[in-house]
Amino acid sequence: MPEFFLDTLANGLRLLTVEMPHLHSVELSCSLGVGSRHESPQLSGISHFLEHMLFRGSKDYPSSQDLESRFEAIGGNINAATDSETTCYHSRLHPDHVDDGLQLLASMLQRPLLSDIDTERKIIFEEAQEDLNQDGQVISPDLLMNSLLWPDHPLSQPTIGTLDSITAIDGAALHSHHSRYYTPANTVIALAGCIDRSAALAAATEAFGEWRGAAASPPRHLTGRPTTGPASCWVADADSQLNLQLAFRVPGRHDSDTPALRMLRRVLSGGGTTRLMQRLRENLGLTYNAEAHLSLFDECGAFAVDLAVTPENLLPAISELLLIFEELAQEQVGDGELARVLANYLFDLEFSHDHADLLAARYGWGLTTGFLRSLEDERLESSALRPEQMLSAAQSHFSAANLHLVVVGPFSDDDRRQVEQRLAAYRG
Repeated sequence: MPEFFLDTLANGLRLLTVEMPHLHSVELSCSLGVGSRHESPQLSGISHFLEHMLFRGSKDYPSSQDLESRFEAIGGNINAATDSETTCYHSRLHPDHVDDGLQLLASMLQRPLLSDIDTERKIIFEEAQEDLNQDGQVISPDLLMNSLLWPDHPLSQPTIGTLDSITAIDGAALHSHHSRYYTPANTVIALAGCIDRSAALAAATEAFGEWRGAAASPPRHLTGRPTTGPASCWVADADSQLNLQLAFRVPGRHDSDTPALRMLRRVLSGGGTTRLMQRLRENLGLTYNAEAHLSLFDECGAFAVDLAVTPENLLPAISELLLIFEELAQEQVGDGELARVLANYLFDLEFSHDHADLLAARYGWGLTTGFLRSLEDERLESSALRPEQMLSAAQSHFSAANLHLVVVGPFSDDDRRQVEQRLAAYRG
């Protein structure tokens, strides 16, 4: 049977249904095409702020307690997240109450009260403090890296906003942002679990069929290549370890090298036998854990590695990490290593069929961002990869010009000098 069904309501809202009749629950995911890259510097964080405000109540359920108790009564626990490109609301529901869950969601999305703004502002202030030290400096490697990779562009802005922008957000701004981006044509609802397509379509039409609104305008695309590496950012902070992020700028998710970059990420991390864990942890004992990440936007992306080390392990860890990337850009991944990594990835894809929440999130995000990929698409694409394609991708993107490093913690001037010398000697 098909992995999913896709229907579009007359108002433009898209509904994706994954039938899994053997389950005893339904996962609801609602994605909207709005995030931090749609914001101005003066109002950065407004998408995240608005996401918070929808939990404050609607015209039908005038308090957060009214709203959340209604979700709990049907087996739900509504939650949400905002990133650079999307805002997603999600909950588990009992199959007998999917229509009730969609009605509750429709009330949140279409008829929010947007009240108690100052109370919610205090909560968001507390959340924002997690990325700052006691002197008010940003110490999040992710945020610092974004500023290095995408300077003077909304992608460099923190999803949560800055203390100044959070202060500036008021009711008028929230209402304007809501009317602009919370529209049916900008919304994808995914239902995965014990439900059939016809029932899903009937319930979604009943809850959202009368919703109206114009299509949202697209965000400003990144143009040109803003910085040339190797480039680094250093923030001194009192701690027992240094938090590091090393990243290469790569193309966006539609690029032909994306499948190879995804497999290279799995060559580096995802298990105890991968290169980062074997080289940095098992062989050299330089870190407890090292993880590679591939963050892809529509027109750009980053291939990053995160780890934490003590000050005496800073230079050895950076040197070994750069050596690993130099090797990837100079030598093909062996057939045996690729076969092992590929087999593990194919198992992960197969296991996804057992997780309704993963499928709802995967397909909902993919449809919202214009990158809808079936599990079968992924299986065929990854199975066709060859070592020479991965070498070509590594040579194209793991270059010195694309190299960036963020270091946060207790480093010395000599530490910085030695690491920057090693960065300058990188030969990817």
